[in-house]
Amino acid sequence: MRAVALTAFLCAVAFGLGACGEEKEPVQVVPVAEASSAEEAGGMDALIKEAKKEGTLNTTTLLRHWANYGGLMDGFEKKYGIKIVNSNPFGSSQQEIDDIKKSRGKASAPDVLDLGDAFAQSAARQDLLAPYRVEGWDRIPANQKDPGGAWFNSYGGYVSIGCDKSRVPVCPVSFADLLKPEYRGKVALNGNPTTAGSAFAGVYAAALANGGSFDDIQPGIDFFAKLDDVGNYNRGNPNPEAIARGETPISIEWDFLNLRHIDELRGTDVNWKVSIPFDGSFSQYYAQAINEYAPHPAAARLWQEYLASTEGQNLRLSGDARPVLMDVMAKDGTLDKGKASRLPTIEGNPPAFPTDPQLNKALQVVRENWDKAIGG
Repeated sequence: MRAVALTAFLCAVAFGLGACGEEKEPVQVVPVAEASSAEEAGGMDALIKEAKKEGTLNTTTLLRHWANYGGLMDGFEKKYGIKIVNSNPFGSSQQEIDDIKKSRGKASAPDVLDLGDAFAQSAARQDLLAPYRVEGWDRIPANQKDPGGAWFNSYGGYVSIGCDKSRVPVCPVSFADLLKPEYRGKVALNGNPTTAGSAFAGVYAAALANGGSFDDIQPGIDFFAKLDDVGNYNRGNPNPEAIARGETPISIEWDFLNLRHIDELRGTDVNWKVSIPFDGSFSQYYAQAINEYAPHPAAARLWQEYLASTEGQNLRLSGDARPVLMDVMAKDGTLDKGKASRLPTIEGNPPAFPTDPQLNKALQVVRENWDKAIGG
């Protein structure tokens, strides 16, 4: 040990610091189901070869219009010749977690997951996720990935208010507006916040608009209870079909979903407008993860690589979502500036994000109090 130290010292003196360096330990290649990086799987070429041999990728709860998953799935299949089987497209983050528990050991089990951050952390604590670091891991901001490699964020957006101006003469632009009597029976939330990341974010944004904080989501629950009491809360699902029928003329959901409705409803009598509520600006991202017991472990890891690639990140922009590498790609010149320019501008400082403990606590509070506050 002393000889090694002396050698390092002599190298530094004779040739300048860092001239000799230490030899990098060769990465041990392991079975792909145990690989925590492409390098451990034998390199990208080896990973691609194994994934093609598997031939299938099982996904779950991926709606084609959600953050351009349609374009991503088509692009992946075309590029690698791997068939994607997508189950339960209208499911929630919690249902994904439940599914991988129930389907363990089955060939039909989901290989990969798309989860709201709080749900990704819950799955990681339960040891349900396989650690894997994509090739561009170091480019992903530290607050957008799990230190242990269990998940990384791929895309995100801001909580927004969508409104059909053909049915609502004056559209709301804040959470405070939503309590006005003219919006009776019109305000829908995208999902149940105890199980769906989009709805959970809507409650968090409402908390910030009503005196709450990342440490206190209760004011958001209280807001929706009040919205229900005055008769404005609409329990419908604000999907394009419901909007076109006039059933959910106001929707609280991610901006990339509300913006997508503009194209989806083109040609109908819907005049869909989107705004970021100025009194409750809240941004969050969605995590990508691999099922610890994925039936197609190579395809699962290759899917993660595709989502984190420049191609995959730019495809997010086609769905009006903000790729997690947006700032990095803007600096290195690989961002599709044309698509990025279509995103709504956000006033004020860059968004702050709740910490893992804050998210976990908030989700627990929502699960304990939402049904009591809102009822049926």
